[in-house]
Amino acid sequence: MRRILAMILAASLLIGGAAAEGLTLRTVSCFSGSTPAAMAYVDILREYEEESGYRVEDQSSNSNEAWKTAVLNDFAAGNEPDILFFFAAGADSAPILSRVVPLEEIRAAYPELALKEEDALREEDGKVYAVPTRGYWEALILRTDVFQACGAPLPTDWESFREAIRIFQEREIIPISASLSDIPHYVAEMALLATATPAEQQARPKTLAEVPESWEQSMEVIRELYEMGAFADNALATNDDAALELFVEGKAAMRMDGSWMVDALPEEMMDDLMVIAMPRRDGNGSAEGYVGGLSMGFYLTRKAWNNPERREAAVQLLAALTREDSLRRLEFSTISGKLQDSVWQMEEDREILSPLQDAMNRQARETWLMECVPAVAEGSMTAQECWETVMALRPFEN
Repeated sequence: MRRILAMILAASLLIGGAAAEGLTLRTVSCFSGSTPAAMAYVDILREYEEESGYRVEDQSSNSNEAWKTAVLNDFAAGNEPDILFFFAAGADSAPILSRVVPLEEIRAAYPELALKEEDALREEDGKVYAVPTRGYWEALILRTDVFQACGAPLPTDWESFREAIRIFQEREIIPISASLSDIPHYVAEMALLATATPAEQQARPKTLAEVPESWEQSMEVIRELYEMGAFADNALATNDDAALELFVEGKAAMRMDGSWMVDALPEEMMDDLMVIAMPRRDGNGSAEGYVGGLSMGFYLTRKAWNNPERREAAVQLLAALTREDSLRRLEFSTISGKLQDSVWQMEEDREILSPLQDAMNRQARETWLMECVPAVAEGSMTAQECWETVMALRPFEN
């Protein structure tokens, strides 16, 4: 007979303790490091252990291509965790759907759980598998204090963008702090916004002939910025953590990044930061859209669901992680001040667009980001050769 979660959590742990003896759940997420959200995640896991009597072994690390690949390889090998925090409604989630439980199935067995379905996380089969946890945005992030100290104009169009880069070079400030070999994702997405209309950015071509011309132009933007000296001299060799540190220290003026980056910054920086839409290369102001949305959530795996001894513990943990108070704790709690004002303004004025990379299969995405971006930047590959290589991998086909 199915047990009611609330009764279990409220009861003494005599029965739960007996069931929990020797039982350890495994979790995987990208809540890692010393950010407020990561620390909140650990606290929620510890609170769950105290309330339930079960134990949790967490294996979280920073989100990057290596982390994504490790998660997918574990699923392929039958070594998936009980609870997973991962991407949804895209090429990343497609390989794991047969091994995670749709929310409608969980709710049918546990109707007292108010598991929220978001259409933005609906997969191609029409089902939602992940409980949404946080929205996100990606943009050009500025250190306004560095701009003011150097007398550089805010990059509201391509001319002012180029002028700001020139001024920062003269002052020996890195214009855009990024790694083009470690995490070039945001540079690629911002370059696309610099050339493509929202409709072109959202195109999902089946053949090379259908690729919008603006996509090729976006790779030319990366080459142009590299030749202008917009990036550090070691941008092709450094890692993203080191690039971020230069930004935090005020040695770099701009970052192409997302809301998760802000969660790692000290709160006192919030009034010295602002986000701005990517300037358009054609000189017509800035992009009409910005990259953002809901892309991640918590999954319950079939491995836990189909095991009578683990199901109850895993459902309890899913419930603990997705309560309203837990979700608030896992948000980007450090965004405030003038930075928050600029985020609200961007979201109000512009169309939200899903990232191109999220629609690609893994091989094509890694080729575009990890091979094409650095190669085009340094001049060993042309923009046309990039898209010929990527489209040969049928990026938008399952």
